[in-house]
Parts: sequence; structure tokens; C-alpha cells
Amino acid sequence: MLKLTSPLVSPKWLHQHINEPNLVLIDATIKKVTDTTDSENAPLEQLPKARFLDIKNTFSDTTAMFPNTMLSPQKFTMAARALGINASSAIVVYDALGIYASARVWYMFKAMGHQNIAVLNGGLPEWKKAGYSCEKRRNYAGGQGDFTAAYQPDFFCDFTKVQNAIKQEAAQILDARSSERFYGKVPEPRQGLRSGHIPTSKNLPYTALLENGILKDKKALQRQFNTFQKENTEFIFSCGSGITACILALGAEIARIKNIAVYDGSWTEWGSLVEE
Repeated sequence: MLKLTSPLVSPKWLHQHINEPNLVLIDATIKKVTDTTDSENAPLEQLPKARFLDIKNTFSDTTAMFPNTMLSPQKFTMAARALGINASSAIVVYDALGIYASARVWYMFKAMGHQNIAVLNGGLPEWKKAGYSCEKRRNYAGGQGDFTAAYQPDFFCDFTKVQNAIKQEAAQILDARSSERFYGKVPEPRQGLRSGHIPTSKNLPYTALLENGILKDKKALQRQFNTFQKENTEFIFSCGSGITACILALGAEIARIKNIAVYDGSWTEWGSLVEE
């Protein structure tokens, strides 16, 4: 039975283990929020036997006020089972943009108590660059899984906790958006949402953790987080709507940073609820 020991796997490793019976490959591709083209969320090709996980329409609460809101444990359980995911599954998640939405899916499953999960470093581009084959995308048509969520609420924080964190010296809010968005130099891509950032937050663009779509190594990531680290720092990661904040969470995991949480509502919630 395959057991994942690192939050990242390489294309070479995945190619060597792709026929393991408990391996589940998840395609988590979504468009970047700044992508204004008519392109679809999911690419037309996938890794062999991959299953497309629809973050926007299936693995988010579509009745919530803000985008990409986490599902309840009950609904997450149902959605995961519909994809044939079992308690024993070793999940490898990737996306077509290198590392973008894959980190969000990794983090969601971890928050729901599933530790046997990793991100494909470099995603679909690195898989293809290595010369490995793809197949035409198709919908999952297999059986139901037996996955059961065991939600761990400390993985996420809400509006009230962020309000309290602003007043705490040990807390550090890091915003994964681009510096132009963080400093309000460009409009937010979501219509009607004001520009700016959460008070006391600092900017660590998720792109700073990547090099050509590949997550940087442990030492490089530690250097970046050390810039913001104080004694007993509690990190809260934010972004536009909770997607790229999870790339910071993935980087923190590699860098062995403890005491982290993702602000699920992120700037979309804060900027909507708090006036300048």
C-alpha cells in the first residue's frame, strides 16, 4: 500500500508509482482569477487515469457569500466519495499551471484529516517536459469511495480570528497576491471589490516561492519565511479567495514552519466587509 512521506512528489517518482493500486491522481486545474480569456478551467488532456476535481462547482460551497468557501465535512465526504476516494487512497494532486490550485486541494484534504496526499511538483507542464504520456480528459465513471472527513478547524481561520490576529504581536498575516494587488496599484479582478490589504499584513507573492512553476527547495523557502518570522510566530495566509494562500501553506510545510492557518475568505471577504 502506497504511503506518501512528503508533501511533494516529482514527475519521475509519480511515473514509477503510477500503477500502485491505492494511488488516486487528481487534476485540480482552474483558471487564474486574472485570466480573462474564454479558456476552460480543465485542460483537454490529463495524466493517465486522472480524475478531475472541480474546485469551483463541487468542492466549494456555491451558496456561500464568497468564492471557494470550504464545504462542510458532510458535503466534502460526499464529494470525495463520488470521485472514488477511499480512506486508504494515496492522493497525488496536480494542475495545468505548474502549482496553482493543486496546493488548495492538498490543503483541503489535510484539513479534512487525510494525510496521505501530495502535490506533483511542477504539475502537468513538468510531467510533459519529462516526456511522460497524457490521455484525453474524461469524467470519472468509477465506483464510490469510502472516504470520511474528519475536519480539523485549526487549518482555517475566519474573519473574527483575523480581526483578533491584527492586534496580536505574535501573529503575522502573509498575503499571497501580487505586490501590485497588495498595494492597490491595480484593480482587483473581481468586479466591485476594492483594492488594498488587511491591516498589519505583509506581502509574500506565491510566485516568489516558485521557479518556473516548481516549488523552491527547503532552504530557499526557509529563507523567505525567516524574513517574516518572529518568536512563536502564528502565520495566517491570505490571498484573493483562498486558493494561492495554500501555496504559502505548502511552502511552509516544506520549510517545516509550524502554527499556520489559511484565511478562507481572504481579501474577497475582508475587502467586502471592511471599508477603507
